[in-house]
Amino acid sequence: MSPFEKFLDQMTAAARLTQDNDPRAATHVIQQALKAAGLLPTHDAPRGEMSVPEPIDLNPLPEWLQKAHCAKDVVRDAPQRSRRYPPAIGRARMPAYDPRAPGEFLQGSFNSAKDRLDYKLYVPSRPATTPRPLIVMLHGCTQNADDFAAGTAMNVLAEAHDCLVLYPEQSRQANPTLCWNWFEAEQQGRESREPSLIAGMTREVTARWQGDQHRVYVAGLSAGGAMAAVMGATYPDVYAAIGVHSGLPVGTARDLVSGMAAMKKARSGRARVAGKVTTPVPIIVFHGDMDDKVHPYNGEAVLEQFLHPAQGSCNAARRQIQHGGEELGFTRTEILDSAGRAVAEYWQLHRAGHAWSGGSAAGSYTNPAGPDASAEMLRFFLSQAI
Repeated sequence: MSPFEKFLDQMTAAARLTQDNDPRAATHVIQQALKAAGLLPTHDAPRGEMSVPEPIDLNPLPEWLQKAHCAKDVVRDAPQRSRRYPPAIGRARMPAYDPRAPGEFLQGSFNSAKDRLDYKLYVPSRPATTPRPLIVMLHGCTQNADDFAAGTAMNVLAEAHDCLVLYPEQSRQANPTLCWNWFEAEQQGRESREPSLIAGMTREVTARWQGDQHRVYVAGLSAGGAMAAVMGATYPDVYAAIGVHSGLPVGTARDLVSGMAAMKKARSGRARVAGKVTTPVPIIVFHGDMDDKVHPYNGEAVLEQFLHPAQGSCNAARRQIQHGGEELGFTRTEILDSAGRAVAEYWQLHRAGHAWSGGSAAGSYTNPAGPDASAEMLRFFLSQAI
């Protein structure tokens, strides 16, 4: 029996267990299958960072970006080799989320005609004087709202910047390992089940909690990052910008098997990206170049999918800032439109695996040594406000 056949047998067995109302046993079978396929850490692996292959160099400027954004006008800043980060990059180290913090971390649920989705919502301690920005945070597999809030420390940033933070929670009935089902063809459309639930929840929370409908953003990690890309592609009227950490482009899979293939292998040529999004949405992407769970090529592919030549002109520039030192190194690429406004950022994290960069060890799948992805995403989001 081939590995794929064995994997499919295990998934079939898990589906039967789910139908028999035994989600715990189904979860165990799925976790064993994913570990055998190399998609989950084994018990003796450290929490967050796993063993990874040699780093993949995605520099210099990709050919597709040269064609789309006028290579003759590319601008590269001198590499920064000191231990101090460039002034434009936020480096404030945020503490882990403390449930005793002054804001409220509320539990709620959103009900549609056919489905229900639970969530957690962080509300800052100060009374709202103007409509607040709302950041929607989509967790990865095996995570929940509390874990993701602790690991990203986004609530601490939200308190400082007077933002609401919404954490939709996947149910075990929908996916026994709590993954968002980004890989299913029927979960990639505007009115499909999970995207419509997340968008409906976003609208309801925005209206109920005095959110600013023009400053609503969505970000996620891994499966959550892939679903954040789906949300940006299908609901550009709801989300003003998106953040994808260790995720995948929209439409790279149609089912679980093709989803696994997209996570593990690079593609090239016409098969590189499933298709451009219809409406460009500002995007910030983080991906480790030693990620052995979601192949590093996916980070660049997400960026390519969301960039349109119409966003820039031959005056557009690509700014690159490199950092190396005792902490995790990175290369930050900023894509500017003809007016000099950033429409996209790509953070290539050197020698980094499958983990939220700059996160807190209080949550799973975090790498505290990296640049603070939460702070950088929030900075990018708020900079998009007109």
